[in-house]
Amino acid sequence: MGIGTLSGSGTGLSGSGTGLSGSGTAKTAVFLDRDGVLNEAVMRDGKPYPPASAAEVEIVADAATALGRLKARGLPLIVVTNQPDVARGAQTAEAVEAIHERIRRELPVDDVLSCLHDDADGCPCRKPKPGLILEGAKKYGIDPRGSFMIGDRWRDIDAGKSAGCRTVWIDRGYHERGPSIAPDARVGSLSEAVMWILQKIDAEEDGT
Repeated sequence: MGIGTLSGSGTGLSGSGTGLSGSGTAKTAVFLDRDGVLNEAVMRDGKPYPPASAAEVEIVADAATALGRLKARGLPLIVVTNQPDVARGAQTAEAVEAIHERIRRELPVDDVLSCLHDDADGCPCRKPKPGLILEGAKKYGIDPRGSFMIGDRWRDIDAGKSAGCRTVWIDRGYHERGPSIAPDARVGSLSEAVMWILQKIDAEEDGT
């Protein structure tokens, strides 16, 4: 992965409680965007922006409970997030990492992978390219084709589709384009996204 990609471990990595060790049978996981999915985005003129610091982070109200339902089913949770304000000079890498530390502290995520590039850099890890998802899949022995991507923007859904994941779009009505490829599910909240994923897994386990 190119310069500017951060990787930080959270809870239960290397097989501690989750089996997230990067070896053995390929696992099903849930990949999640950060801003607008796990924490509230800062809204300006109908468009979402990241918080400027860890102190400004507002965790989505139902995030801990919703993610806890996924963890109870043994699903690894990998955050994959674009943070181009670093490349643009509007935010430092240290500020981004401080936000991720708070995310790890308050939510049961297993890892946070982020791209600090902008579009002009042509980086394969910047969504809608699938690099971050594929990096996480390789690192932890995850099968993208059996996994899920939850996001609130077109880049998330397009990246998930490119990686082979099933995608869940949290449509927050932003003033921007939608996904290039229709998501597998379109919902209004993280809780609804988790409910859809668990129902999908239950149906597959039942053979229906």
